[in-house]
Amino acid sequence: MNDLFDRLRELLLDAGYTIDGVRERLGEVAATALSREETVPALRATRDGDPLGTLIRLWWLGVPVDAPAGLPVAELAAAGLVASDGGRVVSTVHLQPWETGGYVVSDRKVRPGDPALRPDHVVGAGGASANLAQLVTRRPVERALDLGTGCGVQVLHLDGRAREIVATDVNPRALELARISWALSGIRDVDAREGSLFEPVAGERFDLVVSNPPFVISPAGRFTYRESGFEADGFCRELVRQAPRFLAPGGTCQLLANWLHVRGEDWRDRVGGWLTGTGCDGWVVQRDVQDPAEYVELWLRDAAEQGTARYRELYDGWLGWLESMDVTGIGFGWITLHDSGTLDPVVRVEELGQRVELPVGGYVDEVLASIAAAHRLSGAELPGVRLALAEGVLEERIGPPGAEDPSRITLRQTRGLRRTARVGTVEAALAGVCDGDYPLGPLLAAIAELTGEDADDLLAKAPEAIRPLVAEGFFHISTG
Repeated sequence: MNDLFDRLRELLLDAGYTIDGVRERLGEVAATALSREETVPALRATRDGDPLGTLIRLWWLGVPVDAPAGLPVAELAAAGLVASDGGRVVSTVHLQPWETGGYVVSDRKVRPGDPALRPDHVVGAGGASANLAQLVTRRPVERALDLGTGCGVQVLHLDGRAREIVATDVNPRALELARISWALSGIRDVDAREGSLFEPVAGERFDLVVSNPPFVISPAGRFTYRESGFEADGFCRELVRQAPRFLAPGGTCQLLANWLHVRGEDWRDRVGGWLTGTGCDGWVVQRDVQDPAEYVELWLRDAAEQGTARYRELYDGWLGWLESMDVTGIGFGWITLHDSGTLDPVVRVEELGQRVELPVGGYVDEVLASIAAAHRLSGAELPGVRLALAEGVLEERIGPPGAEDPSRITLRQTRGLRRTARVGTVEAALAGVCDGDYPLGPLLAAIAELTGEDADDLLAKAPEAIRPLVAEGFFHISTG
């Protein structure tokens, strides 16, 4: 079977069926329309019958075509990937090029007017898959686990970074299509196992666990690719609570999640509570929040149920279920756990709505280290600490023209998470002189002399002022 997929990959590459090739062939208008699931511009752009256009129609748009030269139709039909349609060939799966240079195989995209999804539908790689791939640490590891692999896309990113990869899913069909994705991408020796949560890897430990889990919060688990059947956001909570038992010393777990915003409850306390008691350092980031109606509409569109006879019934039932729990919104974001081995773990929960530098995985280990370092920095240690201003931090001063002092001073990161922090004159002065060469105590003494403030008072206030700036990556603790 691998020989078949090797030959198919060669055919796809020879025709230019790659991310760049498809984008160039379609043009900006058709490619943008296709991202909205509008196929007419793409169909018009591929009507010439050339090899690449024909492959786009076959594998991406899902319309019958005359078989391209060299396509092993009989073998692909035997493998269940294509079928005959009145003398022409039509795909039974969605096969798309991916940013790693590999290919992802899933069930065909469902668009308005298509038949209802099958319960074991295998969704293709999309925005959530790309978000997780951008988040995951780039650090090489020995053993990695892709929990809930779906069509197998995270394995394409883990290949070359992990010496051993285990991938699990509760859906047998997902594992079947994931194996084809890996074979088409030239990836061998992935250990694929069937089962829910951590059941398939009981007693094992991993240096890295990644998961794009079935996080959708709904009253019924109708589709295995997005819904777990757990109550409300219980699946993500359970995943977080179980994960530390499967991390090797120094290991990291990174996943996407949804969580409820409930009237009278701070969502930070809700999600932060999931991580409390795990024994791991944790970082939770909310990237978006939707009101209940937006959320229900999103996932009804996802299953192409808009315009169907059941749409209003499903919408009303889902919305009523959320209202019964006093839900005011649903958050979407990232959760990272790190088994640092400390007896004093720290959990940071925050909201980041701004655009961040990608990939976050290129510097996520530094983010976790900064959060932990700030938490464990005692007041007694602070005077001897050498701080260095992070690369790309700018200072902004705002005030009336001609005023002696600004009304507001802001430090702004141009790299990484691109946070901003409003600071006082002392922190701004430190930012101007901290280069890692001198301890904080003498620097604060010098600033006190210049500003006329009491040096002991500055030093006493320093932990409250400095720790947040270290935790958020404006200052790094120099070890040189």
